[in-house]
Amino acid sequence: MSNLSAFMRSNVKTVENVRYAASPRITGEDGKPIEWEICCITADEYSRIRSACIKQVQVPGKKNQFTQQLDTHTFQAKVAARCTVFPDLNSADLQNDWGVMTPHELLGKLLTAGEFDDYVTECFQVNGFKTEGELVDEAKN
Repeated sequence: MSNLSAFMRSNVKTVENVRYAASPRITGEDGKPIEWEICCITADEYSRIRSACIKQVQVPGKKNQFTQQLDTHTFQAKVAARCTVFPDLNSADLQNDWGVMTPHELLGKLLTAGEFDDYVTECFQVNGFKTEGELVDEAKN
């Protein structure tokens, strides 16, 4: 018989937060890049964010026919913003300073395009997703 106690909440290990320097342009008083803190989210949270980023789009040339389409950029930005523990992207002061109204918009203003993509990749890795390189290596074995 299987050991169900391993699945009890008290026995399941938590994923530790990860520190990551998202931008060499954002530095502390010592001139070194400030590390951001990234946490893991649950599959339920991930699913809710994904569902909120799906739009109904009309099928070209088909009257009254629609399909679902994921707004990938918004989805990635919302997941990364939700996973960000530090800096506090919900800070009204930060949002006002950058002229935005949501955490994911703030993330898009704080980081350059390359930094944003790297940060999203890091956030997804913290949440257990594998990089393209890891998937290729697994396929070779």
